[in-house]
Amino acid sequence: MNGIFALSNKKMPTNNQHITHLRNEFIKGELDITNVKENPFDHFNTWIEESIQAEVLELQAMHLCTVNELGRPSSRIVYLREYFDNQFIFYTNYESKKGIEILQNHNVCLTFFWPEMERQIRIEGTIQKYTDTGSDAYFQGRPEDSKIGAWASPQSQVIENRAELEENINEIREKFKGKKIERPPYWGGYIVSANYYEFWQGRSSRLHDRIIYERNNRSGWNINRIAP
Repeated sequence: MNGIFALSNKKMPTNNQHITHLRNEFIKGELDITNVKENPFDHFNTWIEESIQAEVLELQAMHLCTVNELGRPSSRIVYLREYFDNQFIFYTNYESKKGIEILQNHNVCLTFFWPEMERQIRIEGTIQKYTDTGSDAYFQGRPEDSKIGAWASPQSQVIENRAELEENINEIREKFKGKKIERPPYWGGYIVSANYYEFWQGRSSRLHDRIIYERNNRSGWNINRIAP
């Protein structure tokens, strides 16, 4: 408590002053339990369609949170590439930090934030590797440089410098010259199966609308409003 008090009495740097005084009212929409879909996937799909129409930037970007065997969380932005029937797919290096943590703990969380629409979606669920067939198909649809990058980058591992990475790229490019670039065995998809959703719509005075869906034992969903 004393530390907090001491900090509050110090003159804040200009950046902190700017951040502290940022205030934006949320006025672009509302969300009520009476007008959401019975299945959260259907509501998610509706919001995706509306975000496409609104030309939301990076609407496919989702914040992925994983937890390791010690209970320590880590997070990063990944891209949603496919979704169907309450399942969400992204692709990455299986030997990356996220890949290792997924092996240790299959519970993950996804978050989408679309400031243009003052909306946020949180999804909790369990994760597993996607099928080899699906991963192969997606990989072959990637640009050639992205395929080479998947082979060349030892994701999340320490490297000496940028030159080391570029050397790897040149070696891989030469290796596959004139050949089909197959998917690396350590690269592919993950599929998240959702068991919880929260749809968040910004409202004025920080009294936001929050509607949650939780899986029940009858394979359906319990829908509730929670306080902002």
